[in-house]
Amino acid sequence: MALEVKVPVLPESVSDATIASWHKKAGDAVKRDENLVDLETDKVVLEVPSPADGVLKEIKQQTGATVTSQQLLAIIEEGATAAAPAPAKAEAAKPAASPAAASPAPAPSPPPSATSPAQAKAADLSPAGQRVATENKIDPTLVSGTGRGGQVTKEDLVNFMRSGNATAAPAAKTASAPTTVTFGARPEERVTMTRMRAKIAERLMQSKNSIAMLTSFNEINLAKVAVMRKELGEQFEKTNGIKLGYMSFFVKAACEALKRHPIVNASVDGNDVIYHGYQDISVAVSTDKGLVTPVLRDAQNMGFADIEKAIAAFAKAAREGGLKLEDLQGGTFTITNGGTFGSLFSTPIVNPPQSAILGMHTIKERAIVENGSVVAAPMMYVAISYDHRIIDGKDAVLFLVDIKNQLENPQRMLLGM
Repeated sequence: MALEVKVPVLPESVSDATIASWHKKAGDAVKRDENLVDLETDKVVLEVPSPADGVLKEIKQQTGATVTSQQLLAIIEEGATAAAPAPAKAEAAKPAASPAAASPAPAPSPPPSATSPAQAKAADLSPAGQRVATENKIDPTLVSGTGRGGQVTKEDLVNFMRSGNATAAPAAKTASAPTTVTFGARPEERVTMTRMRAKIAERLMQSKNSIAMLTSFNEINLAKVAVMRKELGEQFEKTNGIKLGYMSFFVKAACEALKRHPIVNASVDGNDVIYHGYQDISVAVSTDKGLVTPVLRDAQNMGFADIEKAIAAFAKAAREGGLKLEDLQGGTFTITNGGTFGSLFSTPIVNPPQSAILGMHTIKERAIVENGSVVAAPMMYVAISYDHRIIDGKDAVLFLVDIKNQLENPQRMLLGM
């Protein structure tokens, strides 16, 4: 029985996808739920599984093609088995015996050491990258890594295959590299943006060009939060299986502040203002492909452990290319933490159609005046960028002060004050 493999139904915000790589070729045996092809969208890479056991009879769309929802990708013959390879003509090709043939064969060369460059680079692959490299028989030493510390990512391998050099010999390594132009000792490279990077660029320009954006700043003394984490962190981790970080405090504080300042949680739709009666918090997560913002649904109902576990799961999925489109849809307010990279001060950009974003920064011990005395305290600068079309400066400042008061007195947050 022939089964059709189609492009999954794409959300309204995603009009099409590009075929990044096929993991099987026509005539290969496939198993139910085995990944057949990767589709690259503006936001994530989608995996299309096989609907049944059988043989991939025909591929309708090749790597690099642009496809839309429900478009036919391939035909699978359910229950069929792949044709056995033709037997090698070993006997016919076997040379006649000779005295030289009787001599012992040279000893095989020893296997490469566990610390060889090839193995070291293979070990540096991300989990998703290891799967792609194994399935497509790609030598990772041929691929230039763009991940942190030169790690070869899934996207690097997909781009390598799209360039047509997935089976190239080591001597052809330069053919898979980006276009390089050299002017004396001043080389330049031209690399095409990925769909995700191009979409990020488009949305950032949309935000700058369509929103009357303004940013306000404040600073927060996190001494009491630090004490709470020190006193209860070990017990919290034993009880919940996850560390107690700063982000859960900020998410809880944001939810409480958004309840008291609903205009900050609203969005603009033409001449209408939409007030959301819930807090879906988008949390910025950095990946090798760019910044993504998975959403904590109904964050106002989540506990500290729930928030920490959800953020950790999103970060893991983002690194391994496992985020789903629905993970990135919606959101009424965003929190981004540039402090993880050492940022002291910044002006975050609003993520439309949201109307505001909270920027966290690195914690630095600074001298402050407290009760008439100069003391050292762990201080963080915070910023709120907002759409001035519907949020007045007073609302933004009061919202930020609310965040500050909760985090400097975390007991108020726990009591919903």
